[in-house]
This record gives sequence, structure tokens and C-alpha cells, in this order.
Amino acid sequence: MMPPLSRLTRRAASAILLVSAGLSGLAILRGRGYLRSAPALTAPLAPLRSYHLGHSLVGADMPHILHQFAGKDHLYHVQRGSGTSLRAHWEPDEPILHFAEANPPEIWRDARTAIGSGTYDAVILTEMVELRDALKYFDAAEYFHRWADLARAGNPDVRLYLYETWHRLDDPEGWLTRIDRDLGDLWLGKLLARDSRRAPDQPVYLIPGGQVLAAVTRAAEAGEVPGLTNREALFAREADGSLDQIHLSPLGSYLIALTHFAVLYHRTPEGLPHQVTLADGTPYTALDAAGAAALQRITWQVITRLPQTGLAATTPAPQLTSAET
Repeated sequence: MMPPLSRLTRRAASAILLVSAGLSGLAILRGRGYLRSAPALTAPLAPLRSYHLGHSLVGADMPHILHQFAGKDHLYHVQRGSGTSLRAHWEPDEPILHFAEANPPEIWRDARTAIGSGTYDAVILTEMVELRDALKYFDAAEYFHRWADLARAGNPDVRLYLYETWHRLDDPEGWLTRIDRDLGDLWLGKLLARDSRRAPDQPVYLIPGGQVLAAVTRAAEAGEVPGLTNREALFAREADGSLDQIHLSPLGSYLIALTHFAVLYHRTPEGLPHQVTLADGTPYTALDAAGAAALQRITWQVITRLPQTGLAATTPAPQLTSAET
């Protein structure tokens, strides 16, 4: 039997608490940007029209699974590339690697046109990793602000989100160490600092992908997620069977889809199906019912303890009016 979340090991539970305590109202001063707790958003009452701008850590499977969670009336479009920076998406003369393969016509819409159109309720932006390189060499903070302002100009009521990703499993500084440290310093600090200063009344909210992966990893490696014992299972395999050090497996994509669903819709992912379809039409089962329930509980625990997600943790979200659940 899966133990309740309150019985996670001290290490796993403490990690969630440290993230929460460390980010709430945290200030990063002296030129390193700053964080603040943005006001909670109201829960959406209807399916969202969403746009994802990023790269291969958005992936094909994650938004496809998210659509299944949210229902047939959830609309989404994307623009992705391989390792693509926000600058490359913005500047017309910069190439986007693997553009055609990453953007099938049925879900692609030109990013500048789409985000500036005002069509979307939610715009989800992410930056390339290595994030330190993006900040140093690709002017990431400036281009994040340009995309966010373009969305605001099209729709003043748009919900803007930063999708926090992660670095390579074999990062010499340690994968979990980077996830723990980078959220405050890089993602919510240096990357968002410029936009936070220029648009303080229209904040960007957080989809904490890296934080959820880290919490699930700690719980799994402590033996507390049925069917999952190590972080490697969350990551893909290369054609030769070796571990892909950064791209997600279907199980990892399922977990990040849970994270997006919970943040975007202010609804616990507990009870969502663990049998889904991947983007290529392949049926996929995420662990067994008990294992999937553990993933869902941990995801909700992380999200509701991070005020930057925009959720009011103590307020239950209403049911959607027209989505298939």
C-alpha cells in the first residue's frame, strides 16, 4: 500500500518544505534579480487556449497528454526546436534546429503571430539550458521580457507562465543540486528579474517542472513510489540503449503533464488517468494505479507549497464547465 504523502521520508518531505520556505517572499538583491510572491490567480472555469514556446523539453508527448487530462475543449499550439533559445524564436534570421520535425502543422502556429494575437488564455515560455549560457550569451532575460510583453499587448488578461526545466543528469555539480539551487538564483531570479521590474502588475507564474521531478526522484529513491525506484526511469533511452541525460521518457512526460495541468487549471491531478496516449498514437500506462497516485500526490504537494504557481493552496478549485474530465 502506498503510504500517505505525509509519510514521505524526511529527505523527500524536507526538500519540498525547503523549496517552499526558500521561495516565499525571497529577495535576491545586488544585481541578481528578485523574487516575490505574486497574488494568487482565480481558478479557470472553462478549458484554456494555451500556447507553448520552447524546445525539446516541452516535447511532443507532454502537451498531448495534457490535452487528454484537460479535455477535448482544451486548445493548444506550439513552437519548438532543439535546444532553442527565446532569442532564436524571436529573431527571424536565427535558425531553429529541427524546426520541421518539432512542429507538426496541426499544432504549430507561428510564435510571433500567435502570442501577439490575444487568442490565448495562457502562454507558457521556457528558456534553453544550459540556463547560465542562455543568460550570458543569448540575452535570455531581455528576450523573455519581449515575449511576455508581446503576450500582454495582445491580451492584457493573459496568464503568463515560466516552465522551469532542468539540466543534464550528469551535470558535474549534481542534478538535484542544480534543481534546488537554480530555481531561485536563475529561473525566478536572473531570468525573470527584468520582466518583474518592468511589468510588476502583470506577473509571470511558475510551472515547476524541475521541482516536481526532484521531489518524485527523492521519494522514488527512498522506496516510496510503487514501481519507480530511480530517476533514470523518468528519462529516455538512446537508440543504442544508453541513457538520454536530459530528455524525458513517456513516464517523465506524464509527470510533467500532471504538473502543467495542476498549475494551469488549479486542480489536483489526483484521480487523473494513468492510461494515456502518446503523441504518436501509442497507448501508454504510467506505472500502476498506486504508482500513478503517488506521482499525482507528490505533484500537488509541490505545486501548492510554491506561491509562485499562482494557486491559493487552501481554496478548492471548481469543476470546469465544458471539458471532458
